Amino acid sequence: ALARHPREFTPIYTAVISAGEQTGNLGLVLERLADDLEQRQALQQKLVGAALYPAIVTLVAIAIVVFLVTYVVPQVANVFAGTKRALPFLTSAMLAISAFVRNYGWVMLIAIVLATVGLRMALATASFRLKFDAAWLRLPLVGKLARGYNAARFASTLAMLATAGVPILRALQAAAETLGNHAMRADALDALVLVREGAPLASALAQKKRFPGLVSMFARLGEQTGTLPLMLQRAANQLGAEVQRRAMHLATILEPLLIVAMGGVVMLIVLAVLMPIIQLNQFVK
Repeated sequence: ALARHPREFTPIYTAVISAGEQTGNLGLVLERLADDLEQRQALQQKLVGAALYPAIVTLVAIAIVVFLVTYVVPQVANVFAGTKRALPFLTSAMLAISAFVRNYGWVMLIAIVLATVGLRMALATASFRLKFDAAWLRLPLVGKLARGYNAARFASTLAMLATAGVPILRALQAAAETLGNHAMRADALDALVLVREGAPLASALAQKKRFPGLVSMFARLGEQTGTLPLMLQRAANQLGAEVQRRAMHLATILEPLLIVAMGGVVMLIVLAVLMPIIQLNQFVK
């Protein structure tokens, strides 16, 4: 019945519920599903919250800079147009930038839109998406954040499926499909092939360097003690906590950097406006 509504209930959830019905653990499975949803929503909310303030600061600063460049700076040019005096270099440079933005701003906007559309089309191809996601994982700070988030989701899904009694190969396939990063998804599918050939899960995951070592370590403990679902969930919890910590750390770094950078740009614009006024005042004296 749930499979008839794929938008509301993903194939993973229907598979988990089906396995719970077959094993007689439906109540436990539903409780585990509810916990999984709550944990994912809480993690997503914290990530969004960490990125919200830097995004607002950036947008406000860009709006201020655009206003100053397209309106205030041209007014200064009009005031000093009849003085026939050479303007300071900073003012001349700012006037050139202002003229470029006013004359070719629409071209820049179209170029940005076309680049965005082109990137989205390129990401629709499997080969480019794989290379793009692999490069994304190599970025400083953000790459580790993406690795941790995807690994936490993978471990959590695999733990949930294993708890429900889903066979390990089917569980690995389903957990791999939840990964938004295609490079890590490819590694998870490669690990699936190794497990199908007889390798232990921990050994298969340890060979995939994009997955944090924490996942294979807890998987090995789970296989040795017969508590694989529990150990995978602990790995997911630790990775989720680490992702939250890294996100807050990244936001803490970005906030002052953005403020200083945007403040510096605004200061340059203000200096470009004030320098000819000061120069003219000295000339009059």
